[in-house]
Amino acid sequence: MSISVQDPPLVLGTGHGGMAARRAVVRWAWRLFRREWRQQSLVLALLLVAVAATTVGLGIAANPPSQASLFGTADYLVTLDSRDAKLDADIAALRTAFGTVEVIEHRNIPVPGSTNPVDLRAQDPQGPYGRSMLRLNAGRYPQGPDEIAVTDRVAKIFNLRLGGTWDQDGRHRTMVGLVENPLNLLDHFALVAPGQAAPAAPDDHVAVLIQATPVEFERKAKPNGASIEARAVESEGNSSIGVLMLATIGLMFAGLLAVAGFTVMAQRRLRALGMLAAIGASHRHIRLVLVANGAVIGAVGALAGAAAGLGVWFAFNPQLESLGGHRIDPLHLPWLLLLVAGLLAILTAVCAAWWPARAAARVPVVAALSARPVPPRPVRRFAALGGILLLGGVGSLVAAQQTRPPFIIGGVVATALGLLLLAPVGIAALGRLARLAPLAPRLALRDLARYRARSSAALAAIALAVGIASTVALSTAVLVAKAAVPTGGNLPPDQIIVWVSHGGLHTPIPELTSGQAENTRKQVDAIAADLQATSVLPLQAAVDPNGPQVHGPSGSGLEAAQLGQPRVLNESGATGYSSDDSVPLFVPTPELLRDYGIDPASIDATTDVLTSRTGLEGYDLYPGRHDGWHPRVQQTTLPTYRSLPTALLTTQAMQSLHLTPIPVGWLVRVPRPLTQAQVDRAQQIALAAGLSVESRTIGADTARLADQATGAGIAVALGVLATTVGLIRSETARDLRTLTAAGARRRTRRALTAATAGALALLGAVIGTAGAYLALLAWHHQAPHWLGHVPVLHLAAILIGLPAIAYTGGWLLAGKEASTLARQPLD
Repeated sequence: MSISVQDPPLVLGTGHGGMAARRAVVRWAWRLFRREWRQQSLVLALLLVAVAATTVGLGIAANPPSQASLFGTADYLVTLDSRDAKLDADIAALRTAFGTVEVIEHRNIPVPGSTNPVDLRAQDPQGPYGRSMLRLNAGRYPQGPDEIAVTDRVAKIFNLRLGGTWDQDGRHRTMVGLVENPLNLLDHFALVAPGQAAPAAPDDHVAVLIQATPVEFERKAKPNGASIEARAVESEGNSSIGVLMLATIGLMFAGLLAVAGFTVMAQRRLRALGMLAAIGASHRHIRLVLVANGAVIGAVGALAGAAAGLGVWFAFNPQLESLGGHRIDPLHLPWLLLLVAGLLAILTAVCAAWWPARAAARVPVVAALSARPVPPRPVRRFAALGGILLLGGVGSLVAAQQTRPPFIIGGVVATALGLLLLAPVGIAALGRLARLAPLAPRLALRDLARYRARSSAALAAIALAVGIASTVALSTAVLVAKAAVPTGGNLPPDQIIVWVSHGGLHTPIPELTSGQAENTRKQVDAIAADLQATSVLPLQAAVDPNGPQVHGPSGSGLEAAQLGQPRVLNESGATGYSSDDSVPLFVPTPELLRDYGIDPASIDATTDVLTSRTGLEGYDLYPGRHDGWHPRVQQTTLPTYRSLPTALLTTQAMQSLHLTPIPVGWLVRVPRPLTQAQVDRAQQIALAAGLSVESRTIGADTARLADQATGAGIAVALGVLATTVGLIRSETARDLRTLTAAGARRRTRRALTAATAGALALLGAVIGTAGAYLALLAWHHQAPHWLGHVPVLHLAAILIGLPAIAYTGGWLLAGKEASTLARQPLD
């Protein structure tokens, strides 16, 4: 009789493990990361790029253009057009009513050869509300009556330098400083001491900054005839949240690749994990090894990404200021949101490691010691959950009606997750089709099905990248198709409008002198000659000559008559009119009527408005409330493009309303659709003359966006494929060694790698494109015919080009014999 005594197991901590066991496991995970960080370099790089891009994006979102460039720290801007004693009385009344106010005088200085004057501004640099609107770059602020400081642009226009003299209107001023509005770098002005720019011309004015609550401001009396602007509520939180949402999508993509990487690492270290379990480690300890490794990778990626993002932010801050048109404090960052982004990166890596860790912990000890692959789990659960999410997402997009943000966000997320969960079904289908393929592709497809966890994660990442690219390409095709309809868009592709003001009829229209009008027409003729135009049609609008001057960022002028519907503009309940749904009114000049084939004799003598539009009964005429004015409308043939004359205010109506015509622009027609280069040249000529050019908004820029999105999607998918194929080759090294020993040649290895890459690329392209079509079909369910405009080249690049490039690249790069084939690696 023999008795054997079994030693007690060397459990890493009794019961639940203990702190000593967890410390030992975490130290082993850290050594694992230090040893195999190269195999996880792609995950590290993706986390680094995601966190760095989020850092820069949050910085841009936290420093948007602000209304402080016009209001400073004030809440209201009151514009006074009164003069002399009346002006002093109005300012005194505002001081009495609101206490502390800041007075800024504005006087327009004409610029030779331009319709846009320079603003001569009298402002106190230490004013209570406007001090943030001034910054001294060189010299000093003006103090006496004969001193002036100018912006860099004004100095170039008038050829000024520090210490030089500016002669204007017979007055000599010494330039003592270079200044700017740091909140609006496009604000070109000359600064004088307070009280040295008293209004003289009709378009000069005085701005008074006031700080008050809406209730207080409404209750107190204001001067008659004053123009009042209220500061709108600004919120930078929405843009920051949008950046975090994009970062979450990017981290989701990185997480999918991380799942593949951690799955391979778990399989590679399965025997070591089995040894750990054999000496008594619990399932929790096994999971902790990989989860701790994921946390280390996430922390390193987050810290490196934050450092890289801050480096890019500080290095490119001057370029960002130039693009944004305002100064940016590099330290003005949403530090709490940056911390959230870093935590999201760590959480992504931990979650990506948790599922492979859970699977590895459930492997029996004997199976783990043998290092055999875990049999793939049935895909029925994934298919059922993916199908439910996909149907729910599509239904949510249908219910959104393109107007409900919660349904839109939920539909997009559910549709994407549903497609990702259906990836294992595609991998299983490839395994079933393997029996129909030749030997090398058959082995490659069966390997994909054999290592389904890793292959499914990689396929999901490819499908996500391709799906985003396909969505952009399809949406762009829909936009171009809608704009190509004769009744759609702002302008036809062969026409441009040269506007006198920078915003067309929606901004103040300057009254041109005879000299300015002649010079402007010469510039328009130069644009027409460069474009080889077939015709140039002058456009006029109706204005009230006795109406108040309207002051905008680009100058002062009169407001053109328009038709609009009153709406609530802000939270205080103030009503007004929005340019988004207003109808511009043009003057029916003889040239305009002749151009559109309208016989003046066909116009009824009592007609007020000629239009091709319908449903104008609820519209008012503004500016100024013309209560009780109900225009008599006559339907006629006019263009349906929204920027062209779609409504004409007849001479009879202008006389009854006491309005006069004023030149607003020129319609230039060319013999063929305009190219982007032609539009760019026209804009440069117009900008030099103080004009602006409006062209078709859907064109080369949109096409470039589709091209860039398609190229980026293919590039990302190829990067994922390269990583996945590399993981597969490292994981199947033992099988390749067996094939090589059995006489397989280099051609077989090439075919294995090429078939693996090509199959994943083709399946990912099909799933991503199908998902994009399904989502957009739900989005356009009321007018699905728009999806009939197929972007053939972009979809061909995705569905044919991506698999072809992947197959060719796999064939070319797999010829060299891997070093692991020549020797057996030690675990």
